[in-house]
Amino acid sequence: MSNAPFTVSEFLSWAETRLEPPRAELIAGRVVPIAPQSPEHARARFEASRVLRHALTAAGLAGEIFTGGMLVPIAADTAYEPDVVLRLGTPLIGGGRIVTDPVIVVDVAAATPGANGSAADARAARLAGWLAVPSVAHCLLVDPIGRTVTHHARGADGNGEDSDHGRLIVRTRDAGLLTLDPPGITIEIADLFA
Repeated sequence: MSNAPFTVSEFLSWAETRLEPPRAELIAGRVVPIAPQSPEHARARFEASRVLRHALTAAGLAGEIFTGGMLVPIAADTAYEPDVVLRLGTPLIGGGRIVTDPVIVVDVAAATPGANGSAADARAARLAGWLAVPSVAHCLLVDPIGRTVTHHARGADGNGEDSDHGRLIVRTRDAGLLTLDPPGITIEIADLFA
């Protein structure tokens, strides 16, 4: 592997040459391995995908859910791997690992710090990255230990239209219904911790 920074496409080409592609993200051109999951992390990831799949089906919407392995390009030299990603439309076909049109991304909070600082710094950088993707309407940070969900949603102006000013609505909840519109689904927070 070269010490030169990768672009997302170079990283994907490099990863495809590996017998076993690395579990890694590309951050500012550098390959950053993804830490192994704890049992709590794995359970929370599974439950989030199950709950979102059920809500998508109940709403009669066409779309798909991915857990791990798929990357969302954030910039030319950065691609993150969400714990869970929901996209709408027909299924992706082909061997690619890229989701360019996520609507909901879920990150499960890790108990360990990020590669370049505190866990809070790493989460803030990831959140800014997710919100740089125009199709992302909701970012859910699931805390399996505290059993809470912090929901980051793009705001709307008084006319119900998307705000050009990038207003962000943030709320942390441990119970109740959470409406995610778009795409027009509702989930029960307690179900994320079943």
